[in-house]
Amino acid sequence: MKQQKPIKGKLLLSEPISSTEDTDFNRSVILLAEHNPKGSVGFILNKPLDIYLKDILPDALINLRIYSGGPVETDNLYFIHTIPQLIPNSIEIYDGVFWGGDYEVLFELMKTDKISETDIRLFLGYAGWDEGQLMDELEDKFWTCIENPFHEHILQKTPSKLWKELMIELGDEFVIWANAPEDPIMN
Repeated sequence: MKQQKPIKGKLLLSEPISSTEDTDFNRSVILLAEHNPKGSVGFILNKPLDIYLKDILPDALINLRIYSGGPVETDNLYFIHTIPQLIPNSIEIYDGVFWGGDYEVLFELMKTDKISETDIRLFLGYAGWDEGQLMDELEDKFWTCIENPFHEHILQKTPSKLWKELMIELGDEFVIWANAPEDPIMN
């Protein structure tokens, strides 16, 4: 895989060297939900929290795990999903994957057990970049931007293995980093 231009629907992988410097984004895989000249928004796909849906919505029949979407607005709940036919007012990120929608409908779906964890991912916060910031970080090699090889199946991937799997797919020196311990001091 070669470095891509950032557009919504692409994935950002934290670079192995930079990821040791920033604990928010260490070994992160971010789905870009929006990218335009004014800035970018994405959600970290592989950072589960120790918070579940029932912690904030006790009468939910489905008990989804909540993820850290990023360090911005961590007191707000966001979601991406693959069920726009059930959640009106969703914004398409790319074919088959959507961002947000009607929260009241979402909560009703959760109370009636009509969705599964492979349909939706909930986040506290998001990752955000101001105008030009993401491009600067890409040039400084904090991130690698790649095509999403999983397309609409991205939510079905095992979060704990996602970064490593994508690093191995990048090949070359990334394979070495994929197999290194998360904390290089532990080597």
